[in-house]
Amino acid sequence: MQFIQLDEGLVIIDEAFQKAKKIVEGYPETKFTTEEYMKFHACVYTLCYKPGDGNKAVLHEKFRRSLEETINSTVLPSLAAKENELLLRELVLMWSNYKLMARWLCRFFEYLDRYYSSFCCGVSLGETSIDCFRNLVFNVLLSRIQAAALSLICEERHGKQIDTKMLQDVMSIFMEIGKNISTPYYENFVQAMLDESAAFYSQLSSQWVVHDSLTDYIQKVNWCMMQEKERAGHYLDPTSVIKLIQVLRCQLLDMKALKLVEKLQSQNSSQLDYQEILSKCAGLDLGEESSTSTLGDHLSALMAKSAHIH
Repeated sequence: MQFIQLDEGLVIIDEAFQKAKKIVEGYPETKFTTEEYMKFHACVYTLCYKPGDGNKAVLHEKFRRSLEETINSTVLPSLAAKENELLLRELVLMWSNYKLMARWLCRFFEYLDRYYSSFCCGVSLGETSIDCFRNLVFNVLLSRIQAAALSLICEERHGKQIDTKMLQDVMSIFMEIGKNISTPYYENFVQAMLDESAAFYSQLSSQWVVHDSLTDYIQKVNWCMMQEKERAGHYLDPTSVIKLIQVLRCQLLDMKALKLVEKLQSQNSSQLDYQEILSKCAGLDLGEESSTSTLGDHLSALMAKSAHIH
């Protein structure tokens, strides 16, 4: 084995970082040749082979600092001036390129990762790369990212065509960034989305229940639930979709039960009319995890209960 000095090895490592950085700078097609891979991998291995952890600690710090430098010089400036959909689109691109860069570097530092980083530091180099992005990018821009995603969902709710694939990618970033830590980024976002949805449909239902007939009201509830279920299914996980439908059920039906009973009575609807209303929404799944409850089932039980109380 040909030993090299630390300073000499760090120069070689710098070469690897500079080329890997080009991926984040907009050249994701950057490839390392077999010769380059062997050169960088052998350099790290040789430096780590020296007895003691001195070189290993230096290399570990070099790895982290190089990632931080790339983030500060390239990632953050690319995101700083962008808002709304442009911010989300750039975030998805930067995260994808950053992960690709980190995977290449982790391959070069495989020996360090196996015998020092995971063992002595408690975290792998892959986890370190995510930590750097989380601390320097995601946590700094979190409020803007969340606001931009909520804004897109609101726009789609009002009939605008949005890039649902991009929104799905943003949700995946929330999940990846929050993996193995105590901060539930995705769950927090979903809760914010549910709160906004509750406020939106509470206001909407208050208008409908005054101006619409019972039949028209139920048809609108049916339509909203089907639309929300279809839209949310493109970017939320199934459990979150269920929670969203339950929010709609609460705001559009549970919270308006007495008003709906009053409307039924004021319109002198016959039992036949009522059954016709139920049949129009009998096929819509309400998202119950442990039952086959439909809108018709829920409305029938709810109206019966509310009529008794009333």
